[in-house]
Amino acid sequence: MNTDINRRSFVKTSLLSTAGLALALDTRGQTPSPLPLNPPLAPSGLPKGRIGKLEVSRILLGGNLLTHYTHSRDLRYVYNLAAHYNTDEKIMETLALAEKHGVNTLSMHNPAHPMSVLRRYRKERGGKIQWIICPTAPIDKEMAFYKREVEELLQDGCEALYVWGVHSDPLVSQGKIDLLIKAVELIRSYGVPAGVGAHSLDVVKACEQQGVKNDFYIKTFHHHKYPTGPKPEEIKGPYQEFPGYWCANPQETAEVMQAVQKPWIAFKVMAAGAIPPKDALQYAFQNGADFALAGMFDFEIAEDVKIASEVLAGVSQRARPWRA
Repeated sequence: MNTDINRRSFVKTSLLSTAGLALALDTRGQTPSPLPLNPPLAPSGLPKGRIGKLEVSRILLGGNLLTHYTHSRDLRYVYNLAAHYNTDEKIMETLALAEKHGVNTLSMHNPAHPMSVLRRYRKERGGKIQWIICPTAPIDKEMAFYKREVEELLQDGCEALYVWGVHSDPLVSQGKIDLLIKAVELIRSYGVPAGVGAHSLDVVKACEQQGVKNDFYIKTFHHHKYPTGPKPEEIKGPYQEFPGYWCANPQETAEVMQAVQKPWIAFKVMAAGAIPPKDALQYAFQNGADFALAGMFDFEIAEDVKIASEVLAGVSQRARPWRA
């Protein structure tokens, strides 16, 4: 029997144990005490880079676990499990731990309730973690709804915004890059860094060819050398949940990004937990990413920061220069 269980698989088991413990305490009429929001500061060698005027840690806290979206394929119970574990209080504990360990920025889209938790964390707990958020309002010729969401996010104190990859992929494939450009220009008009998110490498190619004035990219990047990775004949588009992949052409992505002079935040580097952190971060940073977005539960943060610091210290002879 193969006993080599990766850490992300272990998460599911750990969460089941946590849920069971909570139920056991409830049956005795007791309420578990929340973890402190100010745990001891762990030594962090996590370096930073710059996006515009922002100083950003080389790994960012990803938002999917905070919004309870785990990319767990057909294991539907995992979504509910994540929602039961990552309560509002637990999310704020996670944000505090990220800050304590040197992760100074998060990135996610803008569902209403998770955004309210971010606001509470700043207002009630004095949180300083920076936000790089993608509005999810439709991008159309009028831009009315998109403009409203941009303004709301900036009023909340969002430090940078980017065009959601779910929007940019079809805009480019449908020949509507003019709307993508319009969204980028709208964001930049407010004086904050404006990024472009993408699953499809065609988005980056089109933006570079058209001279789009975005300040950074958020582009998926991971290899396919994991047990459930796609076979060549299974790659049908930029990304799929079955089999689970989010970067269809990693080698070409690395080659194209070599010529891109804007900062690059790589996301889905662990292929939604299928690739161990050290392997994923080593691949991302050695092959050109300036930053890596990592979805982390609270109990993963210290380990992931340690791994990232060690990986970054050992990165050498990158084909792509650091762009941030």
